[in-house]
Amino acid sequence: MENPFEIILQKLETIESLLTNDKDIDRVVEAKEVITVDELSDYLAISKSAIYKMTSSNVIPHYKPTGKLLYFKKSEIVEWVSKSRIKTMDEIEQEAENHLRKIGRPRYG
Repeated sequence: MENPFEIILQKLETIESLLTNDKDIDRVVEAKEVITVDELSDYLAISKSAIYKMTSSNVIPHYKPTGKLLYFKKSEIVEWVSKSRIKTMDEIEQEAENHLRKIGRPRYG
């Protein structure tokens, strides 16, 4: 007779493997506002160790309600990622041109 705890463990492993499918994890994360390190790792496609490094240096917004477990607000993560946008060369050139006009210098080149 099989141990009932082993049956439960097998079923949990099956459920976990289904949830780690990229499409499934995206659906789970989208439905939640507060996510875990594992979910954030899948959502951003970065390693958990990279997330832990960012939290230890306070680079990424996070919560530790129990002093140990890490949680993240998805809306804050999206905002944090959005702040890291790199400007295109066209945008940089446009800003330079606008600045030169503002100070009254002709554009070179």
